[in-house]
Amino acid sequence: MRKSATNDDVLSTREAAERLGVALRTVQLWVEAGVLPAWKTAGGHRRISRAAVERLIGERRAALSGEPLRIAGAEAPDRSSDGRLKMMVVEDEPDLLRLFTLVIAGWHLPIELTPACDGFDALLRMGRHRPDLLVTDLNMPGMDGFRMIATLRGAEAAFDAMEIVVVTALSEAEIARRGGLPAGVRVFHKPVPFDALEALVRERVAALAAAV
Repeated sequence: MRKSATNDDVLSTREAAERLGVALRTVQLWVEAGVLPAWKTAGGHRRISRAAVERLIGERRAALSGEPLRIAGAEAPDRSSDGRLKMMVVEDEPDLLRLFTLVIAGWHLPIELTPACDGFDALLRMGRHRPDLLVTDLNMPGMDGFRMIATLRGAEAAFDAMEIVVVTALSEAEIARRGGLPAGVRVFHKPVPFDALEALVRERVAALAAAV
């Protein structure tokens, strides 16, 4: 039986994941973050607009091909007025991303934390959350940390003041072989040195409080 036009215009989260070439959990995260508009059926199943999926595919293609990517909201700063440090952590391993979240929460610091599962996911969230501090892995599927950092440093002057910290399993020699990193990017090596990362974050929190 032929599908109706209405059914042709919507996808399930699994169909959207297959069309986008990402994990189902990634689509779920994008829906929760508002990157992909979705609604629930009477039976409680999420449905996503096919047009929104196709638009996202176009944005991913532009980002992965190196074409200029306009980050929504980058030209209109929206700084937090409550003195919290805006921090984004980009990590494709779900267990490690959860560990980051738990450890950072345990520091009991005024931090607004935004998680992202890869470089492209981070760019999609970047304009809305505008982090003061970006902590990112380098080896990730889709858009890796190298390309994400190059996009941020090369295309959007609005993010020049954002501090970038890399946490990676790659050696300095491997990083150099893959083109290196821009000046000013601090590198920590895995396993994640949470004590050193906490010290850095505390410095940033103190500096932010002093500037208020």
